[in-house]
Amino acid sequence: MSWSKLKQQLEGFLSPTLNQRVEYRAPGYRYLPDKPGICYISVDKKNVLNMYDKTNPIRWYQSELEIKNDPVIQIPISNEDMEAVRTETKGTVPEDRLIVMARSRKRTEHAKTLLSAQASLSKSNFIVVAQLYLSSSIEESIESDDMVLNILALVDRRVGKKRLLNMSEKMKFKHPIVQYFYELRRRTS
Repeated sequence: MSWSKLKQQLEGFLSPTLNQRVEYRAPGYRYLPDKPGICYISVDKKNVLNMYDKTNPIRWYQSELEIKNDPVIQIPISNEDMEAVRTETKGTVPEDRLIVMARSRKRTEHAKTLLSAQASLSKSNFIVVAQLYLSSSIEESIESDDMVLNILALVDRRVGKKRLLNMSEKMKFKHPIVQYFYELRRRTS
């Protein structure tokens, strides 16, 4: 599929409130088979999905430790997380220390997920992911671990206000770029 046709189809699914604000851009005019298709999603004429751009408003993490120490990331701890630590330590650890251990484990898991998502995004072929998005259901794209699929689904007109509000808990665990598009869509709906 040609880039212009793909772009036209993607823009056809944009929410009416984001129609003039969100754009899909391709810096190259020709797709070479040995090179990935590099494309950007821009909001208000700024490339938001370019992770190497220093003017980028989204935070891109370089290490797991950076994610774990980020004060913006708040990870809720459930009773199941506490119980898992309690059974593993055979109940010999005080309750206040259990919370610290459970939070540390959740932060580590979250950091690894974010870093792997970032790594896959930097290697991602936008054109292939966009074609996958167009051929799959909106639910699959929302539930996917692929950040580009999440973003395309969040700006889609088929995602209504009620569904957006029901996603708020899930969005806390997503990468800041996905959270950015979630907030953008939530504010404009």
